[in-house]
Amino acid sequence: MMSIPAASASPFIRSKALDSDAFAEFIDSYKHPLVNYLTRLTGCRDRAEDVAQETFVRFYRQLHKYREEGAVAGYLFRIATNLVRSEERRRYRWRILQPILATTRLGPTNSRTLADPQSEALASEETRQVTNALASLEVLYRAPLILREIEGLSYQEIAVALDCNEGTIKSRLHRGRQLLKQKLAPYWNGGQHP
Repeated sequence: MMSIPAASASPFIRSKALDSDAFAEFIDSYKHPLVNYLTRLTGCRDRAEDVAQETFVRFYRQLHKYREEGAVAGYLFRIATNLVRSEERRRYRWRILQPILATTRLGPTNSRTLADPQSEALASEETRQVTNALASLEVLYRAPLILREIEGLSYQEIAVALDCNEGTIKSRLHRGRQLLKQKLAPYWNGGQHP
């Protein structure tokens, strides 16, 4: 490990040299403002602490790319903000995926507007059913569905990621949605097959 004298280097520069004490000092300097910002952004202290931890992990992994220009706080806040945005996009896409898969479902598609325990239990069960049905699909269909509906990738990005052409991706997505609807039909129809 390279050693930089404490008097001649900032904690950040020393942390770039992989000095674990310096990186711990760096985290201590920024964790409270970052967690406070994230608490306001997310509305949940526990979630804020989780995102802050992931922010420091991401920062550490990218340390070799960062050049200190006096804006490290801004850089950390940008990483944290992007992590929250990404998490919210995944949640949004998951909420979008459920109605797409539930076209055969009778009645209202979502009872989550009510905050009673029964509604929460039903929402949890619905998520479990969709997750299990998705996990039971062949990877051939599951991977494009997850990449498109949950991760939000374009057809072209999915084609590159899975090394096939866009037409094949569109076909697999269509077939995957059909298979998922079939697997979920008994659940949506109250245990009865369509």
